[in-house]
Amino acid sequence: MNMEERQEDQFQRTRMLMGSEAVDRLQQARVLIFGLGGVGGFTCEALARAGVGYMHIVDKDVVDLTNLNRQIIATHETVGRPKTEVMKERLLSINPSMTVVTSQCFYLPESASEFDFGSYDYVVDAIDTVTAKVDLICRAKGAGTPVISSMGTGNKLDPTRFEIADISKTSVCPLAKVIRKELRDRGIKNVKVLYSKEEPVRTGLRTPASVSFVPSVAGLIIAGEVIKDLTGWNGEASSNGKTISMAKTGAERGIEI
Repeated sequence: MNMEERQEDQFQRTRMLMGSEAVDRLQQARVLIFGLGGVGGFTCEALARAGVGYMHIVDKDVVDLTNLNRQIIATHETVGRPKTEVMKERLLSINPSMTVVTSQCFYLPESASEFDFGSYDYVVDAIDTVTAKVDLICRAKGAGTPVISSMGTGNKLDPTRFEIADISKTSVCPLAKVIRKELRDRGIKNVKVLYSKEEPVRTGLRTPASVSFVPSVAGLIIAGEVIKDLTGWNGEASSNGKTISMAKTGAERGIEI
């Protein structure tokens, strides 16, 4: 792609911020994403808009009426349709040149052979079943593929409490506690997770409660980690081979939202 084409493509603003080399890396990247709910859906959205060129998305569910309060693919028009089908359509409408592979299934240890974890550049775990989460983390680690796992986002109201940490450094989150022990028992270390130190709201119900502005933020934070890891981005923009301080460009050009 020559300079003129780069200036006119849909990723122009991302190139301005992160540099053409970073966007080119994203376009060559292969990401495997498990779970297309409140967290995983927003992760997919952000990765596609940043330029990730290949995504394999995995989810068994169909869009349900109860998903409308938080899931980006859920509308009254998509209720009853497979989430993988709806998400694929959405991603290709954002970036028609990307490749989207779908698997409409629940991930289980017994079905792990269907996925070649070593053929991907990154694995995202956005499912909520402990056995499945632990197994896919172990398999990604065994294949030498970077993996990030979402801990609990239900029954929470403060998205500013989310943070990225090694699983060994987590606290408060009940799901993280269980995953931490399971991985420790298996000798698995150095696993990047998203979690929150916010105490869960006690609803008295078995089904986790949710709201629009919490899992969405979690998904976007995860996408940011994946993008930074894939590109090796260090927080500085690159233009014509020169590093530019973002504070300087912001002051010179003004801030645009």
